[in-house]
Amino acid sequence: MSCSSIAEGVVRLKREFMKQHQFNGNCMLETVPQSYSEIVPISNHTLLQLINYLSLNPIYVESKDTHVLDLLCRFYLCDLNEYWLSSKKYDSSYQPFYPTWMLSAYALALCAKSLGFEEIVDVGSGDGRIAYCGSLLGLRSIGLEIDSNLTELQSKLSLMTKVNYEIVNADATVFEYESLHLTKPVVFLSGLPEWGDMLAKSVIPRIKALDGMESCGFNLMGSHIMKKYSRDFAGWGWGGIFETYDLVIQECVTLPTYWTNDQKLDTAYIFTKSD
Repeated sequence: MSCSSIAEGVVRLKREFMKQHQFNGNCMLETVPQSYSEIVPISNHTLLQLINYLSLNPIYVESKDTHVLDLLCRFYLCDLNEYWLSSKKYDSSYQPFYPTWMLSAYALALCAKSLGFEEIVDVGSGDGRIAYCGSLLGLRSIGLEIDSNLTELQSKLSLMTKVNYEIVNADATVFEYESLHLTKPVVFLSGLPEWGDMLAKSVIPRIKALDGMESCGFNLMGSHIMKKYSRDFAGWGWGGIFETYDLVIQECVTLPTYWTNDQKLDTAYIFTKSD
């Protein structure tokens, strides 16, 4: 299975799923197939692990079976209000808690592995789903999150699912990354360009300055359609950051996120490598 084939299947599944369900901005909708298919080529065992995570995650308030593209899927509805409000109380939190789809998180972790990275550092990790998926794939995974309520949620989910990864409650803009002893990391930065550029400017040079790394990469969330008053129209909104820090684009995958549920175009995730 490849990252791109899974990403294409997830987008196709999302579009059909959203035709069947009315989007409500106060809640999150997502779905996961219950068995392997050519549309979403993820093994049955892995799908069960993704469903287990969602079933145990207290942000989800409802689930039921549904059919999408003739696939038996599990439908999930969640209420983000409690954790969304909690995540906004920090001055250096550049984007409140908006989880990506679980299938998107798995596709991103798989892309990281296929590009040769050995460690995932998810900055602004929320409920830890990208780190969880990285651990499923055998990568050393670290969830770095400023909100203590969210890191407590990560710890509970890790314990209940018996999927272990490193959980760090810290401010990413001042955290001492030397303590992680990284060798080949990809750092996921949570935040679209209009909110996340300050985070990127704080974290990227700190990672690049670390001793002992063989290589490092960064994953940034971008936009396919730029707003009229966007500061940067190049590189999905990150062109200036790519140029400033000598980041070479390796791959861009498009995947559903909470804020694209009602949109035709989903979020661009750009994998870059430090030149």
